[in-house]
Amino acid sequence: MTVTLTSVPDIGSDPAASLRRFPFPFRTDTYRYSTNVEPAGKQLETAAGGWGDLIVDIDAHYLPEIAQRAEILRRDPTRQAGAAHMRAAEWDALLYVLGQLARDYPHTMRLERSGRTVSWSNTLQGLSVDFTYGDDSSLPGGPLGFLGTQMQEDVALLDQREGALWLDSGVVTFAADWSMGFDVGMRFLEIHGPVPRVHQEGIIARAQQFMMRLQPGEAYRRTNWTMGLDGRLDTSTETYPEWGQDRTNVIHDPALPDRVHLRVEVQHIIRLPHSGAIMFLIRSYLEPLSALASVPAWRETLAHVLQELPQDMADYKGISKYRMQAAAWLASGQ
Repeated sequence: MTVTLTSVPDIGSDPAASLRRFPFPFRTDTYRYSTNVEPAGKQLETAAGGWGDLIVDIDAHYLPEIAQRAEILRRDPTRQAGAAHMRAAEWDALLYVLGQLARDYPHTMRLERSGRTVSWSNTLQGLSVDFTYGDDSSLPGGPLGFLGTQMQEDVALLDQREGALWLDSGVVTFAADWSMGFDVGMRFLEIHGPVPRVHQEGIIARAQQFMMRLQPGEAYRRTNWTMGLDGRLDTSTETYPEWGQDRTNVIHDPALPDRVHLRVEVQHIIRLPHSGAIMFLIRSYLEPLSALASVPAWRETLAHVLQELPQDMADYKGISKYRMQAAAWLASGQ
């Protein structure tokens, strides 16, 4: 293994650009669970701009979020897990993602391969690495650990066996009220057991069947959403004592529009080309209500969605305590 570090450039921060590329998830004034799957890599226009042209998205939060992931893993290594039988899938995932980055960011990322020898450079991190494909010891953190250092997305790898999908590997540091350490080794249907309505309506079973029919290299995407506070990405089950009380104390806080964020996950679902595993890439985006309200169509739509959302869904998303205050502020036009 050869690793070379150089100076790290400043890729800046542009709040306006962040809003333009924000994946606002609502197309109507009401929301119900659905598979809402569509082909990946297609630009979707919004009232503020557009998003979706890339599978792996780099923005101005890239370096801070990579550093945050490293610190979370240092404190809690259970956020990364992998079964021995998933090694081939982990290497497959690494090369797939590095290839996407090199293709879409050619001025900052470069991937070269000769047989099992792989060279990777990432000038955003001032990084150049040579490693041997398939040799875990040749790469810092092995394929899965290294993959988590190169993209903002969380990654989960699902094995297909016994007529089901199983979460058997991944690096998930930015979970929205769930636990990678707890869920690893569970079936896809079991993981979604607590979600209201989806089992009665057959949504999760249909989603699993859809994924199991994917062909090697096929890539799709969907969005999911919840709300969060204070721009916090890490709302895993393990950290609930650090942020759970904020759901109550924000209700009467004049700073509610700045503290309450719409959190949107763009989930890419990919059948890896060589191992056949299913890869979930989960990218989480956060924007405060105060920023979203600058787009009139978003302000109006989000207010309606929050007001109309059924109680069981609001409870599951953990937004029951403050969603009506948030909706009222949006509807007020302040």
